[in-house]
Amino acid sequence: MLISIIRTILMYLFVILAVRIMGKRQLSDMQTTELVITLIIADIASIPIQNTSQPLLTGIVPILILICAEIFISVIMMKSSKIRNLICGKPEIIISDGRLCQRTLKSLRMTTEDLCVQLRQLGAYNIMDIQFCIIEPNGKLSVLLKPEKRSPNCEQLSIAVQDTGIEAVIISDGEYLKNSMRLCNVDKQWIDEILRGENLRLEDVMIMSANRLKEYHIIRKDI
Repeated sequence: MLISIIRTILMYLFVILAVRIMGKRQLSDMQTTELVITLIIADIASIPIQNTSQPLLTGIVPILILICAEIFISVIMMKSSKIRNLICGKPEIIISDGRLCQRTLKSLRMTTEDLCVQLRQLGAYNIMDIQFCIIEPNGKLSVLLKPEKRSPNCEQLSIAVQDTGIEAVIISDGEYLKNSMRLCNVDKQWIDEILRGENLRLEDVMIMSANRLKEYHIIRKDI
């Protein structure tokens, strides 16, 4: 029993390492090759976990080969757009200049109901408001509204807006987040002064966020 637990933990850690080696994109929007590799790795990793009579190398070696293959294919796709389009596909225009491309919908085997559901998830509730709609290789939709339906921006309204940078969480559940602190150009000394001014201890803070102008918001922990 103890051996099975140890083997499971080792394979778990190795699979996490394998996914990290393949890159951050693996964790968000998977391309075709990434999805295939992930499914195969999951299947291979389960073999030495279930069968303790097999050495761990029977799972580790094939996974290492798959990682190398994925990295090799990724490099090739970066160099050649033809191979990238062949493996991952290319963007398809579903709505062009306000006109629904019915042939494209049929070739994608996508119903109008499927299209409307995805458009609503993007905040586009009226298909007549859309100028362009493109389905990306990862299956997600990109939408551009017609000019008269777009929200005006500050430049169009001639409004000067101060650049505050990104607002990031610098304290999470009583812990400093150093990467976010660097992003906001703040340090522990500044944070500690703010907390003293608010009569708070570090462990009393659930979330503290700030931006480059050192504007901050604090959410206290529930007592």
